[in-house]
Amino acid sequence: MSQRYSRILSRIVRSPFEKRRPMSDTLSPTTLRTEAAALWRLAWPVLIGQLATVGMGVADVAMTGHTSAAELAAVSLGASIWSIIIVTVSGTMMAINSVVAHEVGAGAFGTIPHSVRQALWKGLGVGVVAMLLANLATLLFDHLLLDDAVNARASLFVHIISLGLPAFAAHRALYGYSTSINQTKPVMVIALLGLAFNVLVNWLLIFGHLGLPKLGGVGCAVATAACMWLMLAAMVAWIRHAPAYRQTYPFTHWEWPHWPEIRAMLRLGLPIGVTYFAEVSAFGAVSLLVARFGVVEVSAHQIALNFASLVFMVPLSFGIGLITRVGQAMGENKPERARFAAWIGVAMSLAFALLSALFIAVFRHQIAAAYTSDPAVRALCAHLLLFAALFQLSDAAQVAASCAIRGYKVTRQPMQIQVLAFWVFALPLGCVLGLAPSWAPLAPAAPMAASGFWIGLVLGLTIAAVLLTMSLHRLSVQRLRGA
Repeated sequence: MSQRYSRILSRIVRSPFEKRRPMSDTLSPTTLRTEAAALWRLAWPVLIGQLATVGMGVADVAMTGHTSAAELAAVSLGASIWSIIIVTVSGTMMAINSVVAHEVGAGAFGTIPHSVRQALWKGLGVGVVAMLLANLATLLFDHLLLDDAVNARASLFVHIISLGLPAFAAHRALYGYSTSINQTKPVMVIALLGLAFNVLVNWLLIFGHLGLPKLGGVGCAVATAACMWLMLAAMVAWIRHAPAYRQTYPFTHWEWPHWPEIRAMLRLGLPIGVTYFAEVSAFGAVSLLVARFGVVEVSAHQIALNFASLVFMVPLSFGIGLITRVGQAMGENKPERARFAAWIGVAMSLAFALLSALFIAVFRHQIAAAYTSDPAVRALCAHLLLFAALFQLSDAAQVAASCAIRGYKVTRQPMQIQVLAFWVFALPLGCVLGLAPSWAPLAPAAPMAASGFWIGLVLGLTIAAVLLTMSLHRLSVQRLRGA
């Protein structure tokens, strides 16, 4: 049976011009298992680290919710800006993953320290720019007709938490370096350390325990900003002392910025940042548009989106591992192995997505009940979770394919596809179905509210999955022909 599956997969992995060549040992059941195991070893610590990072935001909202509604509103508003900024920064810094993975594959270990030092300079610049943009974004609060006290607290939250952005960007540079040399467990351990620190300092500062001032939601901002600097310090300390980093140790001497290399990293990283911004801002726009339909609609939407985001961490972790696997193979000038690794990663993501889709569809009522006891919210949330189940396969395929493409050091095409999928198709269709404007020729008779927006998201993710998968196929074949 395993040989039969191997033959089927070989038809997918091999390029068209290889049809007359004998099947390579690369496609044997043993090597299939070996590649899958290698990707899993990279992905599972990243997964736990991602969940721990998401857990910081969850802890902020959950703990502030026990103070007052005004404090919770301020933190929620501030966190909406913070989440968009850090996701964009994270994507922009991801160029170092591809750069170092290629250098590892090529055996160019002597150039890795230089690349990491330049990535740190880039991180410092990106972090400072992000800090300025976050503070400017608080001007949006003046146009939301907020209570003056909530506006002031939300703005103060952003002003304080933004102080952690330079540390966050520098940490992501070292994060990408570590994962690209196959060291993902430090990422997991440091993220868990950050989560524990964040929860402890939240407890101290939100509620004023142990004689410390009671800061409410602002305490969350202080805790998270301090946590970013702690995680950076912990990452530096780990790299300094762990033997695995000796061959590529980046802190041997001081080095000034080398602008041509930083510009090259920005050319790789900025399209990824724009891609992440397009996706998260589209989801954020949907949340704002759904809010006009009342508490039940917006609550059900947020719950369904929160659970879908947690499940998404698994294929995202596979994707981060794929950047390393594909990048290292291309660095070795082995495009056949890069293609093989890419499609194994896509297949593993789809396999998980099939299980998660079945789980969500079957247990959607229980999932909704775990979040809320309100019958109306539970019923609508269970309905929206059907859409979440429906887009599991396309969501997993698009993130795996886009990360595999980045492993080839190609980032602009995924950006163009994602912007097209979310801002040209998903959001406009969601507005037509959800809002039912009278001027739209295909608008329904009555607004579909949250359901209409989720239909748009399903379409957008499907378009992204199809186009990115086709793009990965063409790119991998081109690299094979070029070799």
